[in-house]
Amino acid sequence: MPMSIPAAAAVARAFVEAINHRSPEEIARLMTEDHVFIDSLGTRVTGRLQMRNGWQGYFAMVPDYSITVDETFAEGSVVAMLGTAQGTYAPGGSLKPENRWQTPAAWRAVVRGPSVAEWRVYADNEPIRQIIARSSAATAEPPTNPAPAAP
Repeated sequence: MPMSIPAAAAVARAFVEAINHRSPEEIARLMTEDHVFIDSLGTRVTGRLQMRNGWQGYFAMVPDYSITVDETFAEGSVVAMLGTAQGTYAPGGSLKPENRWQTPAAWRAVVRGPSVAEWRVYADNEPIRQIIARSSAATAEPPTNPAPAAP
């Protein structure tokens, strides 16, 4: 039986709220066992446990990550949300203003019953990539031996 649009949208919104609480356990409770996450580059990660660990790692890297949803569209069990993603890249746990980023984003949720079976992110991650590269370059130590390492 097809899921009603309001019910699917409510599940997707609860998933967003769990992300904004930055609780991997809460997010995992809203996933199907065979949950699939697809990032903006098309990389797929399958499984509730794998994604709980993935969210835990991401929140360690971006501890104030959040999603702002401006518009929601639903058709059957598929929900699309438009808005922004933002956070601060925090190597070593330090939230520095110069490492803050924000980017337009869209998310697609496929809802199965009370859970999210698929979560797909469409976002330009270049802002955080540039911050990571800048941060890595600033903390990189010059090599003590300039000769290339043996394979």
